[in-house]
Amino acid sequence: MTTMRFLPVNLNAVLVELEDLPQTLALLASLRAEPIAGIEELVPAARTLLVSFRPAAISADELERRIGARSLDARETRIDRRIEIPVRYDGEDLEEVAELLGIAPGEVVRRHTGSDYTVAFTGFAPGFAYLSGGHPSLNVPRRKVPRTRIPAGAVGLAGSFSGVYPQASPGGWQILGITDAPMWDLSRETPALLQPGDTVRFVDVTGQPRAEVKAVAAPAQPAVSNNGCAFEIRAPGLQALLQDGGRHGQAKQGVSASGAMDRRSLQAANRLVGNASDTACIEIAYGGFQLACRGDAVVAVTGAEGSVTLTRADGVKWPLSRYQPVALADGDVLALGEPAAGIRSYLAVRGGFDIAPVLGSLSTDTLARIGPPQIAAGDVLPIRPVAGGALVGEPELPPSGLPCVHEEVVLDIVFGPRTDWFTDEALALLCSQSWLVTPQSNRVGVRLAGEKALERTNHAELPSEGTACGAIQVPASGQPVLFLADHPLTGGYPVIASVATHHLDRAGQIPVNARVRFKPIAPVKAFR
Repeated sequence: MTTMRFLPVNLNAVLVELEDLPQTLALLASLRAEPIAGIEELVPAARTLLVSFRPAAISADELERRIGARSLDARETRIDRRIEIPVRYDGEDLEEVAELLGIAPGEVVRRHTGSDYTVAFTGFAPGFAYLSGGHPSLNVPRRKVPRTRIPAGAVGLAGSFSGVYPQASPGGWQILGITDAPMWDLSRETPALLQPGDTVRFVDVTGQPRAEVKAVAAPAQPAVSNNGCAFEIRAPGLQALLQDGGRHGQAKQGVSASGAMDRRSLQAANRLVGNASDTACIEIAYGGFQLACRGDAVVAVTGAEGSVTLTRADGVKWPLSRYQPVALADGDVLALGEPAAGIRSYLAVRGGFDIAPVLGSLSTDTLARIGPPQIAAGDVLPIRPVAGGALVGEPELPPSGLPCVHEEVVLDIVFGPRTDWFTDEALALLCSQSWLVTPQSNRVGVRLAGEKALERTNHAELPSEGTACGAIQVPASGQPVLFLADHPLTGGYPVIASVATHHLDRAGQIPVNARVRFKPIAPVKAFR
């Protein structure tokens, strides 16, 4: 009889641990063939399935009961696709892999090209597929020290999986060679070349001339919309991005949701100007932002606490309040100063931005490099004509208690899913110690530093498994990383706990050099 282990992740997510990859894929196929109302996203991995759900639609207990009753005999039905990937086997680790296996490099190549593989699941990066199957001897550990840069098209091994890096990135896989076949191409109807269930065969083309790679034209700068209204960016500040409600439902291609770091502020800004709540806004980190208005527009600024200044075309200047709609005339210049509390502001414009979405969203995913490019000085952002009935909202009170450097920030957490990988002392230390937010923090995650590191009881290599926004992952250093909006779909370090969903917006506003303390919302014994 199959045993499913249900591990808590957050108030809206649970990790189902199974015995092996075939059982994981069988459960995935069952849930896709007969969906359970309330499930929002499924992220399969080596022997786990991350299930995100809407608590308002189904409780965690009911979800576990219904998933636990599923048979694991299901198999996903799809059109059979067979894809050949040409590889030049001249990788940096080919000789080392041959030594590990006690065979010649040529025999490594023969074994790697001599069997079919199946796309088991995707993750890590858009278009990155974990390929199962192949010769059983090709089971090698990741590199002890990951490389800071692996080129796009690198073909590698990690454990029993093969994979191809879609883009240049850091990584710890053992590299056998490289392919010119594009794994990820937004000009295709389905950008990811490899989809779960596909059959893959590697073909040795070492020594043959390189295939001609067709250059993909960069998207043209959008023109000013028909109504003639646009924003001319004078200064972007430290970072200015377009962000909306997120890019949901793309996990099959290895793409996470991304979206606004502070969703409540995004929704408030849109509410004030009469837009749909998930319409794209400009997310501005740390102020220093300035734009000039071409035409007439209505805007609102929410999020961080800081100055907003309006300068008219004739030079007259005055301060504006946040959390209220403001009319801009042609030639007006809007500027945001350095925040006194919080770090991210949201600027909405009535009608929204007239820019083509990428995979259904205008969010810029800084890790996956999907979506519009980072906003730069000189950019012109066209604005859509206002839809009928788009009424501006009443001014609102700004939220109180925004995070700042001078006060300790308290975040509620949910223990799990891998608390049993840590000592009891580490679990206590996570909540009793004050953690410093380091300058290496960004939209991918908040890197934390504590006086004492978190110690593990289990030092084995964790098979890759799905990670949720808010996950507190602990690498070998024992210094945790809090995953935020642009986190990878899967990770290979144990997650000790997650920031509760109701504090994720707060986490997205924490400044560098602030101090964070974690507060569990349930005793750790409930998750051991």
